[in-house]
Amino acid sequence: MDLRKTHTTILNEGDPEAKRAEILQYFHATFDIDEKLYETLKEDSTFYLRADRLRHPLIFYFGHTATFFVNKLIIAKAIHERINPRFEAMFAVGVDEMSWDDLDATHYDWPTRQQVKEYRDKVRQMLDGLIRTLPLTLPITWENPFWGIMMGIEHERIHLETSSVLIRQLPLDQVRPMEFWSICKEAGEPPENELVYVPGGKVVLGKDDSHPLYGWDNEYGRHEAEVAGFAASKYLVSNREFLAFVEDGGYREEKWWTEEGWNWRSFKEAEFPLFWRRRDNGWALRTMLEEIDLPWNWPVEVNCLEAKAFCNWLAAKTGKAIRLPTEDQWNRLRDEAQIPDPPAWDTAPGNVNLEYWSSSCPVDRFAVGNFYDVLGNVWQWTETAIYPFHGFQVHPWYDDFSTPTFDTRHNLIKGGSWISTGNEATREARYAFRRHFFQHAGLRYVESTAAVEVQQDPYETDALTAQYCDAHYGPEHFGVRNFPVSLAKICLELSQGRKRGHALDIGCAVGRGSFELARGFDKVTGLDFSARFFHLAARMQEGGYLRYALPEEGEILSFHEIALSDLGLEESREKVQFFQADACNLPDKFTGYDLVLAANLIDRLYSPRRFLSMIHERMNPGALLVIVSPYTWLESFTKKEEWLGGYRAAGEPVYTLEGLNEVLAPHFAMLGEPRDVPFVIRETRRKFQHTVAELTVWELK
Repeated sequence: MDLRKTHTTILNEGDPEAKRAEILQYFHATFDIDEKLYETLKEDSTFYLRADRLRHPLIFYFGHTATFFVNKLIIAKAIHERINPRFEAMFAVGVDEMSWDDLDATHYDWPTRQQVKEYRDKVRQMLDGLIRTLPLTLPITWENPFWGIMMGIEHERIHLETSSVLIRQLPLDQVRPMEFWSICKEAGEPPENELVYVPGGKVVLGKDDSHPLYGWDNEYGRHEAEVAGFAASKYLVSNREFLAFVEDGGYREEKWWTEEGWNWRSFKEAEFPLFWRRRDNGWALRTMLEEIDLPWNWPVEVNCLEAKAFCNWLAAKTGKAIRLPTEDQWNRLRDEAQIPDPPAWDTAPGNVNLEYWSSSCPVDRFAVGNFYDVLGNVWQWTETAIYPFHGFQVHPWYDDFSTPTFDTRHNLIKGGSWISTGNEATREARYAFRRHFFQHAGLRYVESTAAVEVQQDPYETDALTAQYCDAHYGPEHFGVRNFPVSLAKICLELSQGRKRGHALDIGCAVGRGSFELARGFDKVTGLDFSARFFHLAARMQEGGYLRYALPEEGEILSFHEIALSDLGLEESREKVQFFQADACNLPDKFTGYDLVLAANLIDRLYSPRRFLSMIHERMNPGALLVIVSPYTWLESFTKKEEWLGGYRAAGEPVYTLEGLNEVLAPHFAMLGEPRDVPFVIRETRRKFQHTVAELTVWELK
């Protein structure tokens, strides 16, 4: 199979067995390309260098793409056994650069490159068998296990992009050129850029369930816009065109930059693009594996902040309304070019899909209609901060792919780069990064007086998360005391006279219990498996307030804002930290607790026995474990053989309290008697859930 000509797979038609073979081939090709990328690292020690101090070393990404398959297929219930629980915790969650000056100084005990390679081989073998044997029917839809397999494949292809950018930032003596990753040899002077008219028209974006290709959740829903005519640069901005901005002192003039951009430029002390190198006799360019004379007719590669500063400078120089295109304008230009999605390509319509080179190439090399590089060469920054389309739904297997980016701080990039493969070069693809983030990305500018609309939805409208916001921070209902407040009060009473160093709130949801525990503990860590819950808790910790919308009747919503200061919890903010984590497979760093609160957790775990049999390892001598649950055992969450109670054995009922005693007895002694703790969840103005959970307290022996 030609690794330079692989395409994402059509999922809604064809012969099932032929489709199985196609997916198997696509999977192995993806794994092969990924491993070829890491073969460029010269030494084993290179895997542990931090190419970017705000990112993990490359050993993380080498393991991450493999563990992603296991973690997602566990959630999808396509597999039930882990391969290496430690790796699948360590390599689970990457780094989204929250800020350009937020140094991650966390120490990690990384495994060896050979250990990770052996793990990858086991994952490949497992996936090969799974693809060959899982029942397959067409179409492949969101809930189909094969969707989880495609999710892993397309995720691995995303990391070809991000890892190659990190490799490009390693010292040159730590990488080695390889034939597969050979670069373009064409260089020279670019043609003068010019503005070309794009006629106005309607843009319709968003997939529905019948779309034939794999998509991330942010691609679904619907968005329509009437786009007025505008002019766009015929070519991507070249290194030569950008040099004029550099030589005119663009990096030293605050007036061209946004406040965010100038703060970044000042902190980084940037004077020119990241991949340029200043020499005594001119300029050089760092490609992924080589340093070459700067090709003036290749596209410049910058972050969004630099791209916007250049546009502001050019607007002042030309007297024209120059800026970056919006997502709608960019799609209007692409629609005019009438480029089909990749499965219909015989050859790529630009420097994309690895079909030509492993680098950029001249900006006048690939023409489509009146423009060049509509697709490929480098990604193109837009003015648009990513937002959800109307009808957006979170995919339950990957609930933190999109929602953390809907914060107006992540701008969309469009069109793909030379290494964009799979889903990334499709019309509906929507990838967004923080504005200071570097990809193989540059810019095309437009002349347009149309206002740039920032799509903001500051209220949390997801029904489940809004319910939890109300349950944690909203008013009491029917005289039933706030549940996390009640639990924290009980925990603080129980810990009176005991050490109150570090508490763990596991299954913290949107965080109220963690903040309440911090009234008495020196430090509190809140963990939740749901990215939606974790991000709301972290947002409350960071900003001190949350907004959410509750359903009243049908489509009628009421809007609410709650603040920690109103609840007397402002001082708790500095003592609380939130993380996303799997309670059944905790990373090593979560340890040393004087109290562990597990509220409404055990009957939602896929392996509650594993959690309960291991939690003592994370606790200090004499620490307390507080378990609260209504014992609502459902096979949709927990396999029946994992239930702690709620079943019959030898014809006799087994209740959860018996199961807790059995599992915890080797390490814990129960303190006192169980007690009831009620709570109320508001669904609508006239519908509420009233539940009574049982609370038990266990002391570590």
